[in-house]
Amino acid sequence: MKDLILKDLREARDELERFLATPSTLDSIARAAEICSAALKAGCKIISCGNGGSLCDATHFAEELTGRYRGNRRPLPAIAINDPAYMTCTANDFSFEEVFSRYVEGVGNRGDVLLAISTSGTSANVLKAAEAAKAKGMKVISLTGPAGNPLAEIADAAICAPAAPHSDRIQEIHIKVIHILIHAIEESL
Repeated sequence: MKDLILKDLREARDELERFLATPSTLDSIARAAEICSAALKAGCKIISCGNGGSLCDATHFAEELTGRYRGNRRPLPAIAINDPAYMTCTANDFSFEEVFSRYVEGVGNRGDVLLAISTSGTSANVLKAAEAAKAKGMKVISLTGPAGNPLAEIADAAICAPAAPHSDRIQEIHIKVIHILIHAIEESL
């Protein structure tokens, strides 16, 4: 068991080092933080979405902004698209591919930001949400796996984790980035 634990921890460390070694990493994260901070300063909101573990990350991002992260401050307007009644209603009446885009169309406004999370960068419902956001004049930040995927291409700021043998390593990078974004937003505001 200890060998497995050590192997997993070393693999996670190695993936993080590969992420840091990518030249665009710091610039992409800084750009994303600037986009979020500018939107919040302008009185706009951040909407986040993703599937499975990525939805959990999207929810964590929103709750840290509306609640608190490292210190007390005013709550910030952030919403994760995670209402099960809404999602099942929309999936049933339209399609699962539209669960996020219809929400963005209904609630998103020009100047808002969409944080779109997909380990593959190819999730159809997340891509449709990004397209809907762009059509509304929103900025799109993507958290994805390796660059060159459709979600990274549509984003105003694409933060791409390196290729990994399993999605858990990509998700570990994503949660680190989410915490950095929240910290940077708090410092900026």
